[in-house]
Amino acid sequence: MAACMLLTSAYASARELPLPDKGRLLATGGVKQVEGAGGGGLAPWATITGYGSEDSYGVNAHITQISTQDYRLRTAGVAVGIADRLEMSLSTQKFTGSQAPLDKLELNQDTLGIKLKIAGDLVSGQDTWQPQVAVGVMFKRDHAVKGLEALGVTNVKQLGAIDDHGIDYYVSATKLYLDQSLLVNGTLRLTKANQMGLLGFGGDKRNQYQLQPEISVAYLFNRKLVGGVEYRGKPRNLGVDNEKAYYDAFLAWFPSKEFSLTLAYVNLGDITVFNPKTQRGWYLSLQVGN
Repeated sequence: MAACMLLTSAYASARELPLPDKGRLLATGGVKQVEGAGGGGLAPWATITGYGSEDSYGVNAHITQISTQDYRLRTAGVAVGIADRLEMSLSTQKFTGSQAPLDKLELNQDTLGIKLKIAGDLVSGQDTWQPQVAVGVMFKRDHAVKGLEALGVTNVKQLGAIDDHGIDYYVSATKLYLDQSLLVNGTLRLTKANQMGLLGFGGDKRNQYQLQPEISVAYLFNRKLVGGVEYRGKPRNLGVDNEKAYYDAFLAWFPSKEFSLTLAYVNLGDITVFNPKTQRGWYLSLQVGN
């Protein structure tokens, strides 16, 4: 509840600022990644959220839901892009179970993200090989585990995690080929996170930072409709979770610079040994802002 109030307050405060100039091309701010950063649904891109030019800013809010056979993940957040160079985001995630023995499970995580563009330009760099490049960090903290009190579990550490908080570091390179209507992104993430951090950080199998690849390819059908696929590599730190990579295939619709809607079919692999089957389902995300 506190995180939701903070998100609402931050978005309301941003609305009191002078309106952004919306000087960038439609869809070049990307959509909202599931941890709150600008980019695709699963992976952050080197893009800076919003449509503000280098003399302005952009701000938006998003709500995302992923539903599989046994679980549901809801994410809400706000993000600000400043001078098409700096992005700051704040999001909260709620993960719940729907099938026994984890039908009462509830996990919550807050993420503060910071991203800085360090080279290249997505649009003006058409005559060069160089992509737009950004570096970022995500500060994550878990809340108490709910629904497993009968088993004596109230913290992710009791499931084998070493910590209930952690930091992800990443670098993203994004190249837009306007003549071919094609966008390609590659991200390398240094992480200890289990299931994005929802099951804590590090574990009984290993507690070292691992470098994981994340890849996105998108095709622009027209100015307002984008489709593509994504892959996100994952570490395997926990004995209770045979964690596997994430995949998705998505469509993103941009009717205006104030609104976007993303629909995807996702494969989240296995999520804990208690429901040992591949989790597949639907991803829906709504983004509004300036």
